[in-house]
Amino acid sequence: MPGQQPDLPGRRRSRVEGLLGSAAERTTPRPERPATEVPGSVRRAALAVGVEGTALAALALVLLVLTVTGSPDSLGRALAEVVFVGLAAGVLLACARGLWRLAPWARGPVVALQIFLGILAYTAAFQADRPLIGVPVLALVGVVLYLLATPEARLAYSDR
Repeated sequence: MPGQQPDLPGRRRSRVEGLLGSAAERTTPRPERPATEVPGSVRRAALAVGVEGTALAALALVLLVLTVTGSPDSLGRALAEVVFVGLAAGVLLACARGLWRLAPWARGPVVALQIFLGILAYTAAFQADRPLIGVPVLALVGVVLYLLATPEARLAYSDR
């Protein structure tokens, strides 16, 4: 039609910009964090937490196989136990990775889970007469808590 202007690419952009707004400007790049050396005690604690997480993952698989092949009293409770053990394994493995990288979020959950595992291991070792299960877990819990309480580990996390 003679009275209308053709839609030009520049004109389309202005309509779109009017409707949706213009494109955002590029932000400044993040400043690089200074590379912090991860202390050896934190690395060893990360390895120990990784061993605990791997052991719990294996336990979750064993419990799943026993639930599927056996006849539990309550299938719902048995599956819930598998899920809880699997979640604890996943959290421990994620925290082990966080400790390895000296992530500030990883230390608190590790300490809380170690206290919980210590209580369970004490119960297994001395009240349920299963020292072959409880004593190694207690030893591993003690090692992890000791390694995270060393002065170099505390200083590394206080610098963050």
